[in-house]
Amino acid sequence: MQTEAKKAGYVCLTALILSAIFSFSSLILYKLTGSFALGALGFQMIAGVLIWTILAIQFYQRFLADREKLDMEQLALGSGDTIFESQRSHTELFAVAQNRLKIFEKWILPIFSLFIAIYQISVGGVLISYVFQGLSRAQMNHLLLGAVLMVSIAFLSFLFSLYTIGLSSLQQSRPLRAGGSYLLSISILSFACAAGLAFAQFKVPVILAVFNWVVPIVIFILGLETVFNFVLDRYRPRLAGQYSSAAFDSRLLAIIASPKSILQTAASTIDYQFGFKVSQTWFYKIIAQAIVPLIIVSAAILYFSSCIVIIGPDSQAIIEKFGSACNSQGQVRLIGPGLTTKLPWPFGIVRQFPSKQIQEINIGYVPEEDPIKQRMPLLWGMEHYKEEYNLLVGTEGINSQEEGAVPVSIIRAAIPVQYRVVDLYKYLYNYADTRKVLESLCYREVIKFTASARIEPESESGTDQESLLGAGREKASAELMKIIQSESDKMGLGVKIVFMGLAGFHPPPDVAENFQAVIGAVQKKQATILGAIAERDRVFTTNVGSVKQAEGLYDLADKYMRAEQAGDQEQKDKIKLELDSAFVQAKGRLFAELRQAKSYAYERATLAEATGKRFSQQLQAYKAARQIYSHELKMSMLEESLKNVRKYVVAAEGDTQVTIIDLQEKLVPSLYDMEPVNLE
Repeated sequence: MQTEAKKAGYVCLTALILSAIFSFSSLILYKLTGSFALGALGFQMIAGVLIWTILAIQFYQRFLADREKLDMEQLALGSGDTIFESQRSHTELFAVAQNRLKIFEKWILPIFSLFIAIYQISVGGVLISYVFQGLSRAQMNHLLLGAVLMVSIAFLSFLFSLYTIGLSSLQQSRPLRAGGSYLLSISILSFACAAGLAFAQFKVPVILAVFNWVVPIVIFILGLETVFNFVLDRYRPRLAGQYSSAAFDSRLLAIIASPKSILQTAASTIDYQFGFKVSQTWFYKIIAQAIVPLIIVSAAILYFSSCIVIIGPDSQAIIEKFGSACNSQGQVRLIGPGLTTKLPWPFGIVRQFPSKQIQEINIGYVPEEDPIKQRMPLLWGMEHYKEEYNLLVGTEGINSQEEGAVPVSIIRAAIPVQYRVVDLYKYLYNYADTRKVLESLCYREVIKFTASARIEPESESGTDQESLLGAGREKASAELMKIIQSESDKMGLGVKIVFMGLAGFHPPPDVAENFQAVIGAVQKKQATILGAIAERDRVFTTNVGSVKQAEGLYDLADKYMRAEQAGDQEQKDKIKLELDSAFVQAKGRLFAELRQAKSYAYERATLAEATGKRFSQQLQAYKAARQIYSHELKMSMLEESLKNVRKYVVAAEGDTQVTIIDLQEKLVPSLYDMEPVNLE
């Protein structure tokens, strides 16, 4: 027993040194190659160093306990019937190394197991968070060198793990199974990382990208399993003399290290459930013997099924052969819809894409996933989408002399951009993520365009540039499509822009009310201006007949005034003739006023002439009979002036007679004045 414990201790020391070398080498390779999986694997190897350290201490304590036990047995045999015979019951008090071993396995191992669990969970969680944040992506170099060294580590780990797992079959060396399982897991992960590095060298980075996730997840799961084993060990009944596995002795890794234990566990479970030895039946024996070939054949069938590829009706695919998308003639292996074959993965890889479908990217916003919110009306005073981004636009309405004022405004835009892939090779191979490149290109061009555009209404600007919130969106959409298509062609994206909608321009909801107030004021101003123009046109049309004739008259009048100021009489006469001709040709109220003025002038001239002739004739009559003419004029005057006056003629015989006349009018006749009415 002493020899077995000592041998196991040397094995632990050797494994400890190898694990330290492997972990240091893996971290160095991580710095050299830039592969995140190698760095994560280095931290997993550090956990193996901790495990081999505690196992070395455990076997050293066992070696001391076995030697002490052997010494005490020899002392008991040599004493015979001496005074020490009566003290055999007290020998346990002097078994210091054995008691120390019991304390170590009862308390130190569980505490150390919990420490390893905390380490693995912490490291695994941090590494997983790095992968989520995209920190695992880096420029990788010296991939083949890293692959060769990792294969060496995998080979040495595999050989030593087989040796330690074989030793763990002995009762005294059972703790070696924990370290051997960890070495086997490191061997498998190292070989997988080596394969990933080799394929990454041949432009197939998918395997290494997968192991950037796998290694941190394995570390995290092993930490959780250690915690679970620690909890179960606290409540598991213990039998005297029976070995109790440490919590860091992974049962999951033990399944890989000792696959026969799975069948043995399943057999014992079936025997217990059915009450008889099902594991001794011929069917179970055939399954037990053929399980490995069945698994191998199933895995082979599954593997070679990757040779068959089905291309969808709206898709195209490029088949890579040994990492190259071109054949020996330099032609791209472009496959249309249908059934085709290729080399098994990873020697033949198919990259399929629905090139006949219209793809869409969202510029300036993140759309809502809730269909109810998608149907809500789009109002300026509320949020439209799950997330919207602000864009800067130029503005002409801010005085740059004001303190803190800048000639820009903030606007939000929801711009769906639809495109179709026209060159699948360029789309898949010119860039790692062409969709992301196109999205960045659209953002760049939209920001450049909006920075030089404006959002003021058309009536507020003296330029011909139209507002993005008004009629300028259609023109801006066409111009932006041309710019983005031209830039994407220069960059070799292999896409065609089929639609770009700029209908979603609006101010931020916080300032929507103020913006609407400004727009309302501008619209009122524009309405007032249009009303004044309409009134001008109405006045011109009413007075002259048309706006064009009125503007012609205004130009002639302006020329006449300038000729008069210049003292050019000849020009004045010429323009006056033109004015007279223009006034004659004018229509509307001006034509009517001119005709009325001419008619009035003719009337006044005719009346004046008639009055003069009548006066000369009256003068002749006055000279012929002055009294008669005067009396006649006086009577005519009285007749004309008293024409509407009531006159009473009273005939009197002499001056002594007095006549009384009641001139008061009776508004309401009295009862006595009413005449009788005949009712028959």
